[in-house]
This record gives sequence, C-alpha cells and structure tokens, in this order.
Amino acid sequence: MNVHESAENYLETILVLCNKGGQVRSIDIVNELEYSKPSVSVAMKNLRENGYIEIDENGCITLTPEGRKIANTMYERHVLISDWLISLGVDPKTAIQDACKMEHDMSEKSFLAIKKHIEGRKGVFPF
Repeated sequence: MNVHESAENYLETILVLCNKGGQVRSIDIVNELEYSKPSVSVAMKNLRENGYIEIDENGCITLTPEGRKIANTMYERHVLISDWLISLGVDPKTAIQDACKMEHDMSEKSFLAIKKHIEGRKGVFPF
C-alpha cells in the first residue's frame, strides 16, 4: 500500500464522516477539513481514478474495498497513537495533532510493535 499522505487523510476523513452520518459528499469533506472546494474536487477525482472511491450520480462518495482498507488502517493508527499519547500525559489537542503526523510516517513493523506493547499492558493504559 503505497499511497500519499494526503490521499490517506482524505480516505480516513471519508470513513469518519460515513460512520457519523451515512452519506458523504465533497462539501462534507470541505467542511470537515476546511479545504477549498477545488482542492477537494481534484482529490476526489484522483481517488476515483485510482480506484479508492466511487461517486454516484447524486455525488455520494463511497469507499471501495481498497479505499476502505487504507482508511481503516489510518483510523486505527490515529486512534491508538492519540489515545496512547494522551495516556502518557500529552494534552488531547497535541496528541491528536501528533498522531496525525505519526500515523503516516511510521512503518507497519513499528506500528505493530507499539500496538503489541500497548495491548500487553492493558492494565497500565486506560484505553
């Protein structure tokens, strides 16, 4: 899975919005990420052309199986890392911002090692 960070962010955002309210349109992504309409439009075109999303005749965006796989991976990383940082005493705003950066740059091997460590210490970490 070799996808650019911006594509990963868009896919994760689509997943989160879909989980919140069902149907997702480009304007929902514009509002969530506070990006311009043209930027989101170009990104959606690229994601569709690369097979990560589908857009129906009403403008509703859905993740393809490959898009959902990437979105789920990014979301899992984001939640686990931000919760972990918060449990270590980092304020939530900073933890979420840092998790956003870390989730994209960390290797799968390192993420799995951190996840295994956290899961092995469930009694220590409150999440």
